[in-house]
Amino acid sequence: MLRYTSGGNFKIPMVIRGPGGVGRQLGAEHSQRLEAYFQNVPGLKMVACSTPYNAKGLLKAAIRDDNPVLFFEHVLLYNLKETLPEDEYVLPLDKAEVVREGSDVTILTYSRMRHHVTQAAKTLIQEGYDPEIIDLISLKPLDLETIAISIRKTHRVIIVEECMRTGGMGAEITASINDRLFDELDAPVLRLASQDIPTPYNGALENLTIVQPTQIVEAVKKMVALRV
Repeated sequence: MLRYTSGGNFKIPMVIRGPGGVGRQLGAEHSQRLEAYFQNVPGLKMVACSTPYNAKGLLKAAIRDDNPVLFFEHVLLYNLKETLPEDEYVLPLDKAEVVREGSDVTILTYSRMRHHVTQAAKTLIQEGYDPEIIDLISLKPLDLETIAISIRKTHRVIIVEECMRTGGMGAEITASINDRLFDELDAPVLRLASQDIPTPYNGALENLTIVQPTQIVEAVKKMVALRV
């Protein structure tokens, strides 16, 4: 908070990057979702990369920013490969990415869950559904402009996160949507989040604690069935 309390006389161009999320049987001690710990700290910026492309572009932007930036990387995304542009590029720290445009329902997600959502979308599209997918990327501040444009089109929202349901990022996003866009909703905001328990070491139990693509498919079908 030093930049604020000094009236802008001091800059804090610091980037803290590191892994988080539920890994492959890392147990309760190492399966942490750190974003919820810091979301109520004024002055921090929080970014969650999800692809090699946005990881590079966002990290460049974070290094050049004069504010402290928390740069979250999911432990299970380090093995992703992608051909990156040879030319210089920098991505904004405060913008979400519309991964897929659609008209039935807005799915808000970030980090590893982006890939679970896109996997679920393949099944949904084959069955005639048209979901819009938004990778939030910026967790603090939220890109409410992009979120609002989508909700005014679909009028339905599902939040898919790996955070715990209680006190997770989805709770804050839901509150922000209800505060600003309540009249645009044709159904209550639906949150798909991790179970409120320490992550088990057992692999089968671990999978049961986090959101799976099949749950996303089922949630979309139920919400679209409530169409007015």
